[in-house]
Amino acid sequence: MLKIDHLTKRYGDKEAVKDLSLHIKPGEIYGFIGHNGAGKTTTIKSCAGILAFDEGEIEVGGVSIRQDPIACKKMMAYIPDNPDLYDFLSGVKYLNFVADMYGVGKGEREERIARYADLLELTDDLAQPVSAYSHGMKQKLAIISALIHEPRLIIMDEPFVGLDPKATHILKGVMRDICDKGGAIFFSTHVLEVAEKLCDRVAIIRQGRLVANGTMEEVSGDASLEEVFLELEGGNA
Repeated sequence: MLKIDHLTKRYGDKEAVKDLSLHIKPGEIYGFIGHNGAGKTTTIKSCAGILAFDEGEIEVGGVSIRQDPIACKKMMAYIPDNPDLYDFLSGVKYLNFVADMYGVGKGEREERIARYADLLELTDDLAQPVSAYSHGMKQKLAIISALIHEPRLIIMDEPFVGLDPKATHILKGVMRDICDKGGAIFFSTHVLEVAEKLCDRVAIIRQGRLVANGTMEEVSGDASLEEVFLELEGGNA
């Protein structure tokens, strides 16, 4: 569903990501772990078609993000770590705006908005302007907007930041349900316990390079993911 081959991204003389290759299959929740500045967000933004990259190739559903970014974006959704929404719109107007962009019909959008807003306990706030939302409420709105066109691939950067424990639990269930239906999720997180329990596969990036990759058993063996991460970081994570 998402194929990253030999990705390299430079900022001037600095290589933020160096020859990174990952393949995320349908049905997989794939965790992406690394310290601040390791290259996680650069990789994620490259996959989402937001950031141009210098070398390598990224494909979504077999389509090159370089050659046909619009086709790729129709198949995916991207949730940033700090949702930058249109504050002047109400919550429901923002969701309808996103649905319009993806060509989601009236019946489908109404059902999905009602379902996910109820699930995330945002229904009573949809008439309010986004400017009045807390960070957690904006995160919930961004999640609903990402799900409204039923994407095959969801790319998320620290999706649990700002969510309360109940919303976090609900989102984990939604993620699992999407992948059980054949979708795929690629997300970064600092919460290693979440990655350990939720992910089918995990990758660890350090200074722009992939240092571990595989199932939880392949990566951590008998140790915890935290122990493996700290060992790979030389105890300085």
